[in-house]
Amino acid sequence: MFTAAIFLPLLGAIIAGLLGRWIGARGAQWVTCILLVVSALLSVWIFIDVALGGNTRTVELFTWIDSGDLEVSWALYFDTLTAVMVSVVTIVSAVVHIYSVGYMHEDPHKARFFSYLSLFTFAMLMLVTADNLLQMFFGWEGVGVCSYLLIGFWYHKPEANAAAIKAFLVNRIGDFGFALGIVGTFLVFDSILYETIFAGVPGKTGAAFEFLGMQVDIMTTLAILLFIGAMGKSAQLGLHTWLPDAMEGPTPVSALIHAATMVTAGVFMVCRLSPMFEAAPIALNMVAIVGASTAIFAATVALTQNDIKRVIAYSTCSQLGYMFFAAGVGAYPVAIFHLMTHAFFKALLFLGSGMVIHAMHHEQDMRKMGGIWKKIPITYVFMWVGSLALAGVPIFAGYYSKDMVLESAFGAHTPVGMYAFWLGIGAALLTAFYSWRLIYMTFHGQFRGDPHTMEHLEHASAMEREPVAMWAPLLILFAGAILAGLLAYPLFVGDGMMAFWGKSFPPRIAEVIEAAHHTPAWVKLSPLVVGAVGILLATLFYLVAARADIPGRIARAVPWLYNFSLNKWYFDELYDAVFVRPAKRIGYFLWKKGDNATIDGFGPDGVSAAVKRAARRVAGLQTGYVYHYAFAIMIGVAAIVSWYIFERAV
Repeated sequence: MFTAAIFLPLLGAIIAGLLGRWIGARGAQWVTCILLVVSALLSVWIFIDVALGGNTRTVELFTWIDSGDLEVSWALYFDTLTAVMVSVVTIVSAVVHIYSVGYMHEDPHKARFFSYLSLFTFAMLMLVTADNLLQMFFGWEGVGVCSYLLIGFWYHKPEANAAAIKAFLVNRIGDFGFALGIVGTFLVFDSILYETIFAGVPGKTGAAFEFLGMQVDIMTTLAILLFIGAMGKSAQLGLHTWLPDAMEGPTPVSALIHAATMVTAGVFMVCRLSPMFEAAPIALNMVAIVGASTAIFAATVALTQNDIKRVIAYSTCSQLGYMFFAAGVGAYPVAIFHLMTHAFFKALLFLGSGMVIHAMHHEQDMRKMGGIWKKIPITYVFMWVGSLALAGVPIFAGYYSKDMVLESAFGAHTPVGMYAFWLGIGAALLTAFYSWRLIYMTFHGQFRGDPHTMEHLEHASAMEREPVAMWAPLLILFAGAILAGLLAYPLFVGDGMMAFWGKSFPPRIAEVIEAAHHTPAWVKLSPLVVGAVGILLATLFYLVAARADIPGRIARAVPWLYNFSLNKWYFDELYDAVFVRPAKRIGYFLWKKGDNATIDGFGPDGVSAAVKRAARRVAGLQTGYVYHYAFAIMIGVAAIVSWYIFERAV
């Protein structure tokens, strides 16, 4: 059961990828979808057995590496944290697979797409079930490769190719730090097994090593290196620039990347390695500061984006910031709680936006939408529920998890915790505003798009606008966006928390969550109040006083602020000026002066040119005139006679 749940997606990827020509697109869809659904059902059984039953286990498959002191088995480790992640990944992935049958029905390369999608899921499952750092790194790099393949799936589009390369390269920066952290961990603990590392952490706490004449804390160094890897994979501030561009891939890919795979890997890694981070308070503070800064940064950028998918993408970036600053204050169960609820409502929003794009005939600009809610009422309801959960409105899933994140930050009673709390409150206000901006610009007001698109909407049947194959699987996410927080609260962060999580997290989580539960009433009410203010402001700006063009007047009054947000704080331009263009100039110089002029000039090209010159000169002697040849013979005879006389004289 355990092994099948993990490897069935790999089997589906192999069948669809290698046998796609024989079984056809329909066969590839059936195989991958059925195997993913079976894997999801098995994951529910695993959750019941491991998380609810407390039956932690390790399934060893075979010896992977045996070299000197390094011996690594390929094993599947299942504790509560793993069971939660496996359930989330497989359920969301199964929904995305079924949804993709309808969304990708016009694409000529469906078998390849479904193969990549299943392989992506398998790589994420390998990451979360690893019992050692090397196996985690295998899954870590696996999701990176699959994201490259899926973001650039429509390879005929230059934008998609550029986005895929950008995602791959930016992640390599983070992965370099992660790889150094793994190597350093092995050097310090002589092992990469979680169990051995965690047992050895107390003995290394406070230990230091000398670097450039300074004493540097070992655990802080290792934790920061590992967190750099998490920053790249989870698109935290500084290494976030790949995430919005990833929207160039098909919408199901965006949903899978943003909801359950890839970007959640960094949060999972920090929580899985929590015993190491607990021994490095400076690194934990760094996690909280970066997370809180990312939350507010991405929220400010989402305010002015006009591509429906990019708004949701920056929302993901912001919510990941919440997860990280929860982990940074030691509230690891809260981070995973928000990861779980976020997976449901964010997948619902992304796939709902895909239904909007499908109905609008591939239009993604919200400025060219409006007034279409009556044409796609099911999608409208899905987007409302997803937005209510995202904004943290009571009863919906985000209300329970996001409020706990903020309460945990305040309950830490540290300067870093307060920094995270207040930036989180600001991000909550902006989240509510841009969520309802999206709703109103997309579904309400006058239609602002191409008349042909409206004509298509008018004459298309309800089945054509909202295919059952696309909206039916979303009912699972719809239910999750409403009920996941309420149902999971007692286990994840409530009275049953310690029994539920077992040994997945350090014992300190009990006092951290207890402090969060005993925060003042105004702290508990603040997210609700600022969320209501954000919704009311968006309603005023984009619905009640839409004709007054309040957002346009604000943008014209402070154009520098509007452009600062619209251009994403100019991170791309900054990186282009500081890194990309200088790298191109250096590369061009090395190409022309180093490779062409020096290496080739004095190497193969230079040698071949010298041979050619010598050959031309020799060939020049072959004139065809007899007197030239007679003259050459006379010179030769004279030379030989002279040499003979000289030798005799000596």
